Amino acid sequence: MTAERKKPELLAPAGDWEKLQMAVLYGADAVYLAGTSFGMLSFAGNFSDEELPRAVDFAHRHGVKVHATVNTMPRSGEVDRLPEHLEKLNDAGVDALILADLGAFILAGKYAPRCQRHISTQQSIANYACAQAWFDLGAQRVVLARELGMDEIREIRRRVDPALELETFCHGAMCVSYSGRCLLSNYMTGRDSNRGACAQPCRYQYALVEEKRPGAYYPIEEDVRGTYVMNAHDLCMIEHLGELADAGADAFKIEGRMKSAYYAAAVTNAYRLAYENARAGRPFDPLHRREVESVSHREYGTGFYYEPPSQNANICRTNEYIRDRAFLCTVTGYDERTRLARCVQRNKLRRGDRAQLLTPGAVGRDIATDELFDETGAPIEATPHPGQVFYLRCPGAKENDIIRAI
Repeated sequence: MTAERKKPELLAPAGDWEKLQMAVLYGADAVYLAGTSFGMLSFAGNFSDEELPRAVDFAHRHGVKVHATVNTMPRSGEVDRLPEHLEKLNDAGVDALILADLGAFILAGKYAPRCQRHISTQQSIANYACAQAWFDLGAQRVVLARELGMDEIREIRRRVDPALELETFCHGAMCVSYSGRCLLSNYMTGRDSNRGACAQPCRYQYALVEEKRPGAYYPIEEDVRGTYVMNAHDLCMIEHLGELADAGADAFKIEGRMKSAYYAAAVTNAYRLAYENARAGRPFDPLHRREVESVSHREYGTGFYYEPPSQNANICRTNEYIRDRAFLCTVTGYDERTRLARCVQRNKLRRGDRAQLLTPGAVGRDIATDELFDETGAPIEATPHPGQVFYLRCPGAKENDIIRAI
């Protein structure tokens, strides 16, 4: 990795308030979120008009930028609502808008003049001419198509204006479509993937049924675990961040606004540690890979960075998610004198269970769970109730740490 390369921005998902806090506290340089309209994930928690200024203020107080998604493909009946929405994002102090529709892009320049304009991966920017054209229209950044390889990113970086920023995905779910432009969800479920309501039918398990033999299911291709026609690996580039930066990436984007707060914390933290490691010229630390393995995910791969889209590229042979560690609780306070951490339960913890403490800026470390207490200080054997407040003797814990099962 070249020493003079500008440090890329680490951009993390913030699907709701808790995920925003975790992404910010665990190392993001910027977060991306959505209001209640015109975002590509309408089933994420998202932020109301009242919540958005508070969210932006929280991020800014921690030195973190906020990008808002306005990247649906609106119909004519929806466009009249766009100016008011853009003005609210502008007034809330949002730093950048992620846009896909040319009309929305022009309106953003008029109604949200304080916001940078970034072009979404929904625009499928796959060549330098397209990237430069958006820059000439006023875009400060383009999110490159996920189908591009490393050499193609280098070529785009070489041939566009140096002031144009290039953003690339580094982690998360991959669409089986051209950079997310897909009609399969519309056809199968009536939910429009280009307007924020994708049902992810590319991740269903499929079989053939002969017309005259209803109920008899035949695999398209024999496999001991079934057949998975359109079942993409999750992207994981944690071991290749130095190369991605050298190729010309100005921002690394983590997918996952619909994922958990634990995902936002653990993955952001791992990528922060891994990139700082690479930037310092140190070899990759396998413990950073272990961190991204700890969240719920499908089999990992490197997408199309080293392998072009083809018949079998990036296809996952199992329909199952891998869940190595359970999110047990968050630490909401710590008493130095008693060494008791105040915790809020997310999953059941039993006295003596094997667990780890995850702290911003460090990999998880093993802790003892032998001393559990309720709010009165009485010893307890377990924490069975959702949201239960309890205390765990845990030397060195800090507010906003996470405790997870091993």
